[in-house]
Parts: sequence; C-alpha cells; structure tokens
Amino acid sequence: MVVGLLALDLGVLNRRAHVLTMREAATWSASIVALALSFGCFLWWREGGHVALEYYTGYLIELSLSVDNLFVFILIFQYFAVPAELQPRVLKWGILGAVVMRAIMIALGAMLLSRFTWIIYVFGGILILTGIKMIKGGNDQIEPEKNPVIRLARKLVRVTPDYEGQSFMVKEKIGWHATPLLLVLLLVEWSDLVFAIDSIPAIFAVTRDPFIVYSSNIFAILGLRALFFVLAGAMDRFVHLKTGIAAILIFVGAKMVLSAWHHLPTTISLAVILLFLATAIWASIRHEAQEEEKEDA
Repeated sequence: MVVGLLALDLGVLNRRAHVLTMREAATWSASIVALALSFGCFLWWREGGHVALEYYTGYLIELSLSVDNLFVFILIFQYFAVPAELQPRVLKWGILGAVVMRAIMIALGAMLLSRFTWIIYVFGGILILTGIKMIKGGNDQIEPEKNPVIRLARKLVRVTPDYEGQSFMVKEKIGWHATPLLLVLLLVEWSDLVFAIDSIPAIFAVTRDPFIVYSSNIFAILGLRALFFVLAGAMDRFVHLKTGIAAILIFVGAKMVLSAWHHLPTTISLAVILLFLATAIWASIRHEAQEEEKEDA
C-alpha cells in the first residue's frame, strides 16, 4: 500500500514540478487522511478495538508532530529563498528519505526496548525536555551555517551560487558542483531525523508493536507534502499550536516515565491528545479574532 501510494503521489500525480494548487493539495491530503482512518477500521476488523485505538492514537501523535515539522520546512525554504516551483521536488525526496529513515529508527527503537526495558525512561525524558524546550521557543531558529551536515557538504563539494533549475548537482568545467537545492534537501532530511527522535519514542509510549508504530508513522508523513501547501499560508495563524504539541510531548513523556507504576488506558491517552489539539486550535482562532478586532478598532 505504501509503495502504491508513493508511486501514485510522486510518479503519477506529480510528474512535473509545479506548485500544488489549494484544491489539489486539499484533495490529496483529505484522501490520505481518509485512507489512514479506513486502515484503522481494517485493523479494528482484523485485530480488534484495542489495536485499532493504539493505531489511531499513534497516528494522531505523529500527525501532530508532522504538522509542527512543517513550520521548520517553511523556515528552511524562506532562509534559502527556494522558488515555489522547486519546493515540491525537495519535499518529494525528503518524504522518500523519511520513509526509509523511519523504518530504520523504528527497528532500532523496538530492538532497544526489547533488550533494555529501562530505555523507556530515557525516551520519556527526551520527550519531556523537548516539550519544555518548545514552550520556551527553542525550535524557532534556523541556522544552516551551524548544521554539521551542511558544513560537511560544503567541505566535500563546491556549491553553485544560484539554483540550476530542478538539479541537485550540475557538471561544470572543473567537475561536479552541488546546487543550493541539495543543501536544502539535506537540511530537510536532517530536520526530519531530529523530529523522528521525538516522534518515534512518543508512539512507543502507546504501543510496542513495530507494525503499528511504522504504519501510523507512514500515514502521517505520506500526506505531508500536500499538507504543506494546504497549511503554508495559514501557519502563522495557529500561534498556539506549538504549545499544544509541546503539551502532548510532555504528557506522552510523563506517561512513559510513569509506565512502571501506572498504565494509562489508550482511550484516555487518545482523549487527552485530542483535547490538547482542540484547545490549541481554538485558542489560535480566538487569538486571531481578537487581533482582527484590535485592527478594526
């Protein structure tokens, strides 16, 4: 299913580089969400309600963190002044890399948890610290010149001053040169790796089943490219969304740390996560309305 969706999205629907219209992006995003929800129904039928609830909870966590990742993508594109028509190409290869990267990290996470049960407390601590850092605004700065991957790339290969169409590499008289588009892709992949360090431990708080962990991850990131174009113009309106996501991370981290003494039912976890998201969205909408009232006054 994953291979088919990737082939449809990247190979058929978007063979040519272009800026997705709002209608195209919204249609594809809604289709992926509908398919993800349907997959949960399939799991309910085959494996029972408990497994399906674990999947839905994990999917909601991963989708929330993926939306937060979009903030970083926007900052990266703004920093490198990436033309709008080139952004889908970067997101395309970024998502392909994320699919492979998540599989590797989930396999490693499952192996660690099976051999070292105490690692669950490390994961929980990471989530709590990340949530606190988000509340303090520690994730709002993009500094590519300090990124180790970008610094290594600049040392290994020369970079052209301008974009060269859709090319990541171009051949010059003195050899191959990277274009700024390659640096953007590397930074996107790096940011996804950083977010995976948060998101994968978060879902292990819900389930230890690698299949549920991976399927919820994949459905969350498959529609990420289209979701980017749906939300890109409205990201600044959701001013409290980061706080809501940070609260989810702290909640999930606390659940992992306290798992040895108390097991919180999946239904309660799902309800709490929905409450945090709904509150953050409502607060953002209210904030925007108040700002508009001040401007009118």
